[in-house]
Amino acid sequence: MCFKNLPITFDENGKARLVEGIGDPYALSLAEPRDFVRAAMDRRSAGALAAPPQLREWSIDPVTRVAGALAVHTVLDLGSRTAVDAHSMAMLFRGYEIILQGRDPRDAIDISSRACGVCGGVHATVSSLAIEMAFGIQPPPLGVCVRNLGEVAEMFYDHPLHLGLLAGPDYSTAVVSVTNPELVDLAANTLAPHADVHGYVTVKDLMDALNPLEGSIYLESLEYTRIARKMCTLMYGKYPHPSTLVPGGVSTTVSTTTFNEYYANLGKIFDYAKRLAGIWDDICDFFLHTNPGYSDVGYRPSNLIQTGIWDDPGTYDATYANIDVWGHARYSAPGIIKDGELLTTKITEINMGIEEFVEHSYYDDWTTGNGQARFPTDALGNPLSPYHAWNKETIPRPEGKNFKEKYSWSTAPRWDRTTMETGVYGRMWTTAMAQQLPDNPYIEATGDGLRMLLPAHDLPETELFWKVPEKLNAFERNRGRAYGVAFTAAIGMICLMQAFDYWRKGETKVSTSFKVPRDERVSMGVWEAGRGYLTHHMHMDKGRLLNYQINTPSTWNASPRDPFDNPGPYEQAIVGTPILESVPDDDIKGIDILRTIRSFDPCMPCTTHMDTGRGVITREVNSCGCTLE
Repeated sequence: MCFKNLPITFDENGKARLVEGIGDPYALSLAEPRDFVRAAMDRRSAGALAAPPQLREWSIDPVTRVAGALAVHTVLDLGSRTAVDAHSMAMLFRGYEIILQGRDPRDAIDISSRACGVCGGVHATVSSLAIEMAFGIQPPPLGVCVRNLGEVAEMFYDHPLHLGLLAGPDYSTAVVSVTNPELVDLAANTLAPHADVHGYVTVKDLMDALNPLEGSIYLESLEYTRIARKMCTLMYGKYPHPSTLVPGGVSTTVSTTTFNEYYANLGKIFDYAKRLAGIWDDICDFFLHTNPGYSDVGYRPSNLIQTGIWDDPGTYDATYANIDVWGHARYSAPGIIKDGELLTTKITEINMGIEEFVEHSYYDDWTTGNGQARFPTDALGNPLSPYHAWNKETIPRPEGKNFKEKYSWSTAPRWDRTTMETGVYGRMWTTAMAQQLPDNPYIEATGDGLRMLLPAHDLPETELFWKVPEKLNAFERNRGRAYGVAFTAAIGMICLMQAFDYWRKGETKVSTSFKVPRDERVSMGVWEAGRGYLTHHMHMDKGRLLNYQINTPSTWNASPRDPFDNPGPYEQAIVGTPILESVPDDDIKGIDILRTIRSFDPCMPCTTHMDTGRGVITREVNSCGCTLE
């Protein structure tokens, strides 16, 4: 049984249906806003409750070193040195779903790609998948391989950007010397266990190398984003915002040289992945061993949602009828993990459990007065909520900010009415627990982790093992992202060997011709971005889009409270985070809150804020989304 909160059950043949006898099965029972500050205080000792709390509001707008416009409001209890309340605010409305209404479906590939400067390729890919399903076309096997290899390269761009330039400086000497100077002294006298791999003798050497703008790890990260972009252009023609992703494959001209050049650069990534895993093992273990309290920084329950990525070219057929079959064959498994337990790897079950709420978002509720949902079931007869993406309408309604009412442009997606997060670590987690990887020589799913064999390049052949963490916190998110480079590199090797096989057999076609259908079609694209879950739900008729809904990783992670007053993942992770700085209250920088937020690798629409001394000017910039300080 997958669902505990939605009224969905399964018959003896495994067919989903609504529980009988419920008049309005998806009705909402709105919760009164809870006082999270008081709830946090109630968890403290009776002695602490007797004294007045030392509460301080602490807000960041914008949060720097994330991709785009994010603001976070928190309340700190300086008595217990704990964050006791949080609100995550997406600060910019872009409106791509409205822009796409009435357009040719093929326009969605290029237009949705502009939703993000960091990961435009994944939007173009998932849009292509949605159109393939709607048009009833299937790419040739080599087209699937080329698409997979492009997305492998895109992850190589994304992950070093996060680990070296965005989150990495939070653990640098420049930052830690201000918030916890004693740790810098300790790090100088602590040998780095993986020095033989990454070359940094002490932990302080690692922390020095993470210093922004000048540290060697920081600068190396820039170099590897360059290598990744080069690999993307080999498969996509250009990056970011590739124009060669089309329904039915790719329009790139590929050759033996294309694949050989890709292979040469993949070898460099193998060595980088080996060093990166050692670097983040040493950084994370140093902090966690120095003070076990760091395990509570950014902690939240292990509730994750992943849609899977990297299709098997022999299985993928783009149909909704077989979506669970080709989803099962993906090299990164789709899945729902709830309280650490893998509930399902079926995309149909993931899809039917999704709802999106706007009670605390700057939108109107599209279900009000609409009566019957447009799509009460999917094409297989599985029940769908009125709040499902195929039934959703984007109706922006900006108004004043009020934390008890509306305060964010992000909606609140939920699965089975539960707050879920998504990420690189999530796709490794589902893949490890599902143990359904196709046979390959490079990755083994063990149930409790992933064993990855990275071929020799300048560094010798290396076996890495990523273990499913006992606690999901800021440090394990970053460690998982570092191991995610190795996971992605291994998948890249698998896909490249497949491409060589098809090429040698003369199966060199990379796209399928098609005609735009004129009748009504409903479809979805299911993929993952660098940060996890990514879907595009599409409804078309007469060759035009009637509705197009985009749901991104940061829609899930940055979501505000839902109708049941459950916080979003950022908010959940902040509440309860200890403030472990060793400085007086007036000198607190909130670094542990920032580590929590940045560990999710937030990706909001890109903006620049300028302080003129007379207010704040906000100017929209479509750029790489680095948002450096």
